[in-house]
Amino acid sequence: METIILIIKGFIMGIANIIPGVSGGTLALTLGIYEKFIGAISHFFEKLKENLRFLVPIFIGMVLSIVSMSQVISSSFEHYPIPTTLFFMGLVVGGIPMLMGFVKDKKEKKQVSSYIILIITFALVMILAFSEEIFGSGLGEVNLSNVSVLGYFLLFIVGAITAATMIVPGISGSLVLMLLGYYLPVVNTIKDLVKFNNIFSNILILGFFGLGVLIGIVLISKLIEFLLKRYEAKAYFGVLGFIFASILAIPVSVYHEIGNITFTVPQALIGLILFVLGTGIGYKLGGKK
Repeated sequence: METIILIIKGFIMGIANIIPGVSGGTLALTLGIYEKFIGAISHFFEKLKENLRFLVPIFIGMVLSIVSMSQVISSSFEHYPIPTTLFFMGLVVGGIPMLMGFVKDKKEKKQVSSYIILIITFALVMILAFSEEIFGSGLGEVNLSNVSVLGYFLLFIVGAITAATMIVPGISGSLVLMLLGYYLPVVNTIKDLVKFNNIFSNILILGFFGLGVLIGIVLISKLIEFLLKRYEAKAYFGVLGFIFASILAIPVSVYHEIGNITFTVPQALIGLILFVLGTGIGYKLGGKK
C-alpha cells in the first residue's frame, strides 16, 4: 500500500513539472515527502536499498504522469482553464496545515527575521510569476541548432539552475526555463530525438543539460538538507513564503500561457468543486509522511 501511495505522489509531482508555474517541490512538500525526498537524494549511497525503495516508486509515478498526462493536462488547461487551475491551487492549499505544524511551536515564530525571510521568498516567486511584465518576453529564445563549446557549458549551467528550481518549493523549473529562453528549444530537441532526427547532436545537447540537472539536484538537495537541519524553523518560514506565493503564481502563469480566459458560471462552479476536492486530496496525502 505504501508503494502505491508513493507512486500516486510521484504521479502528482510529475504533473506539476509539466506545467509552467506549478512547482514539483511545492507539491512534494504538501504531499508530506519533501524532507525524505531531499535526504534520499542527498545521501543516496549511504542507505542505498532504503532510498531505492522510497525513490523508485516516486520516479515511476513521475515518468508515468509525464508520458500519459502531458497532452491531457495541456488540453485541460486549454479548454477548461478555470477548473484545472483551481484544482492545482487546491492541492497546494491542502498541504498548508501540515507545513504550519512545523513552525507552530518554534520560538522563531516570534522573530522578525523569520517573517522577513517569508516576505523575501514570497517576493521572489512573485517576480518570477510576473517576469513577462517585468522583463518583457524573457531573454529571447536560444538556438540549439549549432551549439558551440560555450553553448554546451551554458546548457550544463541552465540544467543545474532548472534542477534547483524544480526542487525549491514554489519555483517552477519550466517557468525559469521559459524566462531563460531554453524551454521551447529543449522541448523541441526532445521531440526531435523521439523522431530519431539528428540523434548524435540531440543526445549531446540533452546529455549536457541532463548532467547539469543531475548535479544540480544533488547539490541543492544537500544545501536544503543543511538549512533544514541548522535553521529548521527559518527554512520553513522561507518555504511558507514560496507556498503562499505559488497559490497566486499558478493562475498568473496559466494566464500567461493561455492568454485571455473566458469566464463562465459552469466552469467557475466546477472549479470550486475541484478546488475543494484538490484541497482534500492535498490535506489527506500531506498527512501521510
